Amino acid sequence: MGLFSFLTSEIAIDLGTANTLIIMNDKVVVDEPSIVAKDIQNNRVVAIGKKAQQMHGKTHRLIETVRPLKDGVIADFQSAEQMIRGMIKMIAPGRSLFPNPSLRMVICIPSGITEVEKRAVRDSAEHAGAKEVYLIHEPMAAAIGIGIDVEEPMGNMIIDIGGGTTEIAVIALGGIVCDKSIRIAGDDFSSDIEEYMRRQHNILVGERTAEQIKIEVGSALTELENPPADFAVRGRDLMTGIPKEIIVSYSEVAYALDKTISKIEEAILSALEMTPPELSADIYKTGIYMAGGGSMLRGLDKRISAKTKLPVHIAEDPLRAVARGTSIALKNIDRFQFLIRD
Repeated sequence: MGLFSFLTSEIAIDLGTANTLIIMNDKVVVDEPSIVAKDIQNNRVVAIGKKAQQMHGKTHRLIETVRPLKDGVIADFQSAEQMIRGMIKMIAPGRSLFPNPSLRMVICIPSGITEVEKRAVRDSAEHAGAKEVYLIHEPMAAAIGIGIDVEEPMGNMIIDIGGGTTEIAVIALGGIVCDKSIRIAGDDFSSDIEEYMRRQHNILVGERTAEQIKIEVGSALTELENPPADFAVRGRDLMTGIPKEIIVSYSEVAYALDKTISKIEEAILSALEMTPPELSADIYKTGIYMAGGGSMLRGLDKRISAKTKLPVHIAEDPLRAVARGTSIALKNIDRFQFLIRD
């Protein structure tokens, strides 16, 4: 670091479809939902993160809630920029970090991202005040966050199930040997639950309620050793239009999620087929590592293990593994050649 390094603020950002995390000085300083609430009349931001999340699905016609990222990439450029800017301000509310700090950012991106989508992430960060922007692929960040030595000549398979994308990658010698990125992940689990409630119980539930069902009684298996208690779901009856309550069990949710989980399993098998034989031998020994919020779905590790006949390990803190890996990469910018800088 140079003489004027104290004038540079270094931040690592996990810009996720569902949540955005910012790490500074090895501490998670921002952990907020990736959502913005705007005033339609003057396009002014009303709320960002948790406050905007509370408004989601409950707004009147003058306020709209926007999720700037869809399927792991920026869908609304302006809102994404406003969200990044607002979250950076949350680091040190009421004052600037330094008199006029120069921001250096490392942002993680899906491995299947296009050049145009990459440009959108970079531009959003630069407009939000970054002087230097580095990009890192999510599976690589997840591997570093889990504690894998990515520069070793040893094959490791990482599965990062986020909100918008599932990233499956085989990593060796500081690079991604083969990867599979599918736009099926946690958001699809939630929409499956919404669809199931409508079809099976004639009850209309919102996105937030579906997310809550997934957290409380979500499961990948119809039979669990330690099953969660049944969950009371409230929504609108499609026949009468009157609010009503029903009780949902974990096995019902497992049935609702079955098709989407099968697609993730197919992608994992496809990635294993593409893996060179020497790395396949390593993966047989080390197993599969899982990170991301989607990996917390009850029984998902057991289901993938049964399908692949390989041991499956879930990261210690799956929600923050990618952010922590991004932070470690930030501290070792000179060492890691795989960081994208152009």
